[in-house]
Amino acid sequence: MIQTNQHSTPASAVLEQVRTKYLQKKVGLFALQGVGLVLPLLLWAYQGLGGSLGQVAAITLVLLVLGVQVSRWYNLRKKTDYPTVARHLNRKYPQLEESTELLLQPENELPLLGQLQRQRTAEMLNQISPQEASRVNFRSSWMLLLTGVALAAVLWFVPANFLPKKQAPGTATGTASNVNQPVAEPKAILPAIEQMHLRITPPGYTRKAAYAVTTPSFKAEAGAQITWTVQTNQPVASFQLVLSNQKPIPLRPVAGQENTYTASLTATQSALYHLRLNGQASDFYSIEVIPDEAPSIQIRKPAQYTEVLFGDPQRITLQGTFQDDYCLRNADLIATVAKGEGEAVKFREQRIPLKLSFQGQPRQVQLNQTLNLQQLGMTYGDELYFYLQAWDNHRGYIRTEAFLVEIEDTTIVETMDDMSLGVAPNPEYFRSQRQIIIDTEKLIQEQKGLTQTVFQERSNNIGVDQKLLRLRYGKFLGEEFESNIGTAGLPEGLAEGHTLDDGHDHSPKKGESEHQNQMNELLDPYLHKHDQEEAATFFEPAVKAQLKGALAQMWEAELRLRTARPKEALPFEYKALRMLKEVQQKSRAYVKKTGFEPPPLKEPEKRLTGDLSKVQPVQTRREEKPEVTAPVVRQALVRVAQIRQGAKPSSADAALLEQAGQELGKAAVQEPGRYLRALQDIRQLAQEIRGQRPLCAECLTRAEATFHRFLPVSSKTVQKPVAPAAPKKLAQDYFNRLK
Repeated sequence: MIQTNQHSTPASAVLEQVRTKYLQKKVGLFALQGVGLVLPLLLWAYQGLGGSLGQVAAITLVLLVLGVQVSRWYNLRKKTDYPTVARHLNRKYPQLEESTELLLQPENELPLLGQLQRQRTAEMLNQISPQEASRVNFRSSWMLLLTGVALAAVLWFVPANFLPKKQAPGTATGTASNVNQPVAEPKAILPAIEQMHLRITPPGYTRKAAYAVTTPSFKAEAGAQITWTVQTNQPVASFQLVLSNQKPIPLRPVAGQENTYTASLTATQSALYHLRLNGQASDFYSIEVIPDEAPSIQIRKPAQYTEVLFGDPQRITLQGTFQDDYCLRNADLIATVAKGEGEAVKFREQRIPLKLSFQGQPRQVQLNQTLNLQQLGMTYGDELYFYLQAWDNHRGYIRTEAFLVEIEDTTIVETMDDMSLGVAPNPEYFRSQRQIIIDTEKLIQEQKGLTQTVFQERSNNIGVDQKLLRLRYGKFLGEEFESNIGTAGLPEGLAEGHTLDDGHDHSPKKGESEHQNQMNELLDPYLHKHDQEEAATFFEPAVKAQLKGALAQMWEAELRLRTARPKEALPFEYKALRMLKEVQQKSRAYVKKTGFEPPPLKEPEKRLTGDLSKVQPVQTRREEKPEVTAPVVRQALVRVAQIRQGAKPSSADAALLEQAGQELGKAAVQEPGRYLRALQDIRQLAQEIRGQRPLCAECLTRAEATFHRFLPVSSKTVQKPVAPAAPKKLAQDYFNRLK
């Protein structure tokens, strides 16, 4: 059997075309880069800068650049194989479903599903343009070429002018810092206009100087003063500035200047305007008003909710950025402290100034400040709600969402009610873990004012309290109870050994011989006769393991307290407290809330006993007529299409186009760049129809396309008919037999 070459399929041909076009474009890209690097080097060698040594260095660099570019192209050609092209297409076109590599495999070796997917991918790949798929960004190469040409030009003029003249920095397109600069090509606006000046004076909140615009369509800040100064070639009887949907503004003659007229207005909203000179109207031009944006606040620290754990510094770091489009005026922080719980909760609100400098009214300010929670009067269990707010120098205002900071309250850990069920009440001399931490911190603070003996004694006493607390929690794990609890202060002799009245049974057991009793007494110190630790069943294994970890931390803390190292014991005490709280949370038991439970229904007696003979199916019928939007534009669209096909226009068509232009004018106020050219085309078509002149074919095409873009897209969905179908006899018989 003769096997066909799989790479000869149309889909594989697309891969070949993509690869070829990509390599061709890369050749052009490398060529542009090479020319940009080689050209100034050749000018350097031609000018002889640096003598013969400089010429040799320049020629060497030229050869090196050419060699590097050729090497890069060969490496790229080697790496750009068919699998690489397939992976590139998969990343760029999701509709290929990561299956382009299937086209590189023999079809007869693929399973049925793979063959189907291969055919589907081949069909999708044939619809992809190789020119689009092999697009390469030439921007950086053109920039490098232009830089090289500029550097070569500088080197060419080095002997005549050693330093090139520094050019003035450019301004934004269509604007000029010179307020007397006129608008370019004023006769294109109206033939009678010789010169036209557009001066914009920004409002005070922008802190910008007055400037001139050189195009009739321009952008201006909200509240800016716009002044038109127009010079004509002859006196005019009527000269007006007409804004959309507003009363025309007459241009007044300027005293002392012949044939010069002026008008001013304050920019409050975007609009279209045109000039009307002796009844002759110009094209439409746009005024886009740039509104004053409110300030923005970006908070990096803290998070939306922050919990300060016991032992951590009670401070919160604020980091963020305040920014405005023109300048910031002020910012502060509003904090609310919540103390107490339940109905006894109390709130206190205060304004906290931020350590920010607004001198010079900057556009951007960085916030880096620390809040001391203790200075705000907060303690354990209190909550802090705060938000930031900022103002600009106009009317802009913004505030952030509320942030919550809570200081952990560990008092609930000390109760351990659910762990002590069925256990005798705690003795008074037991100290809580939190109190041990407080005593340790107090001892560390007072260490400098204490003698070594007193310091060691107080540290040892805290260690005894830690030991008693450890033994208390150890009972829940079944640990051996030590008989010397609190015997540190007892006389010698009472803290050691057994006595006849210590509560233990020292009489021999029944059924055992005297010799066996003696052997048991010898082995008694070395045997563990009580319950084993693993037999304790107070908690689940996971909770019990965590409680063991807390006891281990208490052991470490006790060791350092007994050896007069309270500062080293403090981290272990913190960790033990945190683990105890986690154990307390895990050991909680939840009881189902009691409530009314209705009696069960007697389903066999009640089911299918209702009479449905009087129940009629609900029949609803609703007819909706779609609302026609922009009827004038729809009529104009139909008429323009007919005129393009050869229909003869009439004066009614000119009026219809003008009405449609008024509808488009409302949208052009918001998007002048999208509809302004179409308004000019519609106006030209109306004038040509009234003057019975040949119509502009391109204007008809652009007007039709704009009408299509202006009309909303109608979405049609399949709906289920609401009229019910006739009941089927088989279903009715089945329902009757169920009775």
